[in-house]
This record gives sequence, structure tokens and C-alpha cells, in this order.
Amino acid sequence: MKKKVLLIAALFTAGFSFAQDQMTSKKGTPILPEAGEYAIGFDASNLLNYGGNLLNGTSGNSLNNLGDVRANTIYGKYFVDANKAYRGMLQLGFGSTTNKTVVNDLSSGAAAGATVEDEASSSNFGFAVGGGIEMRQGKGRLQGVYGPMVMISIGSSSTENTFGNSLDDQFNADFPAPVAGDETTRTTETSAGSTFGLMLGGFAGVEYFFAPKMSLGAEIQYGINFSSTGNGETVTETRSFDGTNTTTTSTTAETGGSSSFSLGQTPNTMITLNFHF
Repeated sequence: MKKKVLLIAALFTAGFSFAQDQMTSKKGTPILPEAGEYAIGFDASNLLNYGGNLLNGTSGNSLNNLGDVRANTIYGKYFVDANKAYRGMLQLGFGSTTNKTVVNDLSSGAAAGATVEDEASSSNFGFAVGGGIEMRQGKGRLQGVYGPMVMISIGSSSTENTFGNSLDDQFNADFPAPVAGDETTRTTETSAGSTFGLMLGGFAGVEYFFAPKMSLGAEIQYGINFSSTGNGETVTETRSFDGTNTTTTSTTAETGGSSSFSLGQTPNTMITLNFHF
């Protein structure tokens, strides 16, 4: 966050320094956007942070993965005139993670010290689409941008567990001499309900044209946010002893959802790289 604020300040300073620059290149190409032009851009925060960490020697430096929705944001604009544009935004993220745990092999006849693996595989998906009207102000390379916007998002996540030991072997290890009421239960799958989000608000920032039809922008999005998550599910398997028989059952239980409402508590800050044509 601190890096983004410093960059915004630098863009303002650069804009004042170049305010008197000619608005065409040496070849006569207009630098600023014109009526009828399109622009495409993406959130460059991830790349800038990565480059900055390379320079300062930060260990463990890496680019965000596909599961980070913000790392996969594409913007598009259509300019009605030099000072007004319709803009759209698309975000898409998905990812999966598998964690393995080594545990003792509990099967009958297993060699001493033998092991097997438990696995927990998690996956997530996120999608957002938004639009707005962009107005701009400024006569130099630095342009102020602002306007209203709306964003709709959906997301989901789930985790699946697989076990190296069978439930029967696990039960026998837990209760070598079972009595009535003994049971072993473990979770095989959890899934959160789908999340729906809505943001109504606006944005404000700056865009600096460092070359003809190419710009670096920084902006803050602020608005009313509503989010609702539906009911999820948890699947468990149970091995139990009733004093006479041992039985295995599978149960699916519904988990509760949630909802939230906020006004500008966590405004988005973004740095964008834009190309106009």
C-alpha cells in the first residue's frame, strides 16, 4: 500500500514537470487519447512489486498465481471524446493447492515404520465484471481521471480430503478393544457456498503518458460493498460400534452462509499500464 501511495505522488510530480511538453511526438503522433480511440490495460501492481523486490533483494519474491483475481485484471475503454470514455473491467482467477501429510500405515501386516500419505486438495474460483464512465481533466501528460462505476463478482471454494489409511484401519487403531458408542469420524469434503458481491461507487486517480498512446495510471476505487455467501456443505464418514456390529456411514451436513455490508472500509488501490490505439 505504501509503495502505491509513493508512486501516485511521483506521478503527480512528473506531471507538473512535463506540463509544458508538446502533445505530439517528434514524428507528429498525438500523445493523448482522442475521440473514437480504444484503450486496453491491466493491473500492473503485481509486476511493479516483483520488479521492486528484485532490486532490493527481497527473498521469496514471486508473481501472484492464477488464483489471485486481482493479478488477472483486464481493462478496456472507448473514448467518446478526448475527455470522456466508457470503461469496462474483467477479472478472472482460479487455482488449486494440494497439501500432503505423512502418517503411519495402520493396515494389518504393515511393516514397522511404514507410512502412507493423506492429501488435502483445495480449489477456488473468482470472477468479476464491472463498468463505468471515465471523465478526465488536464492539458499535459498528466491527466486526472474520475467517475462512477459498478462491479459484480462471484466466487467459490472447496476442499477434498483423501486418506492413506482406510476408515476401518483408522477405527481399529483408535479402538483396539471397542465398546458400544465408540466411533471414528473424519471429513472428506467441504465446500463453501457461492459468494455474490456488488460494489457501487466511484474512482479517482491519475494517468501519466510517458510515450505516445502509452500510460501508467494509479487510482483508488471507493464505494458501497455488499457480499452474500450461500450455504455450504460438509461431507463426513463415520465408523461406529453399537456393541454388536460395526457400521460405516456417510453424512452430508449443510453449513450456514453469511452476508456483509460496508461503505468504503477497504478501498481498492490499483496501478495500471495502458495502451491506446
